[in-house]
Amino acid sequence: MALHCLLRDPAFEVAGLLTTVTEGYERISMHGVRCELLHQQAASLGLPLEEVRIPPQCPNTIYESRMAEAVLRYRERGILHMGFGDIFLRDLRAYRETNLARVGMSALFPLWDIDTRELAARFLADGFRARTACIDPGKLDKSFAGRELDAAFFRELPSEVDPCGENGEFHTFVFDGPIFRSPVPVEPGQVVERDSFVFCDLLPVPKEKNNVRPYESRF
Repeated sequence: MALHCLLRDPAFEVAGLLTTVTEGYERISMHGVRCELLHQQAASLGLPLEEVRIPPQCPNTIYESRMAEAVLRYRERGILHMGFGDIFLRDLRAYRETNLARVGMSALFPLWDIDTRELAARFLADGFRARTACIDPGKLDKSFAGRELDAAFFRELPSEVDPCGENGEFHTFVFDGPIFRSPVPVEPGQVVERDSFVFCDLLPVPKEKNNVRPYESRF
């Protein structure tokens, strides 16, 4: 949704996507989403993707060093801003702003301070679709792992859980929406508990099972 806001803002041109991938696992760090799905997602969004590789159980010093190297490459191309989907965690915002300032860049937060119930409703109304990839079992029952974020999902969330998972209650993989050229076919796989979290191994749908239309250019 943050990307959606930036793509519609005439003041900015989105240059690409950046995320961290855990070495040896070929999965998005923390979320556990397979790189195959990450690549399909970026292709459907029509944006170049850069993967910052970090080790398992990555120390903060290594994370910051490798992120700084990647961000500096963008800065050398004349890119001055990075966009984030943070909503209300002020310590995380300050952390991002401080690190970017060191390389002469600034952070953009298109969703900042919007009520998360409103954002959840907008998510559905705009036609975005997602599944949970990772949940905190201390805050959500593991039956929520792998579920699609539909009206029933939001209705059944415990009252103390943020509707956007902003406190880390759940993490998602978005597979369709108004900024996608076509949906990324995905289905829930095995659910496992690891490192105090519950992960659903989201699986790419094989071509023979996929009846989604092929990618088509909007231009």
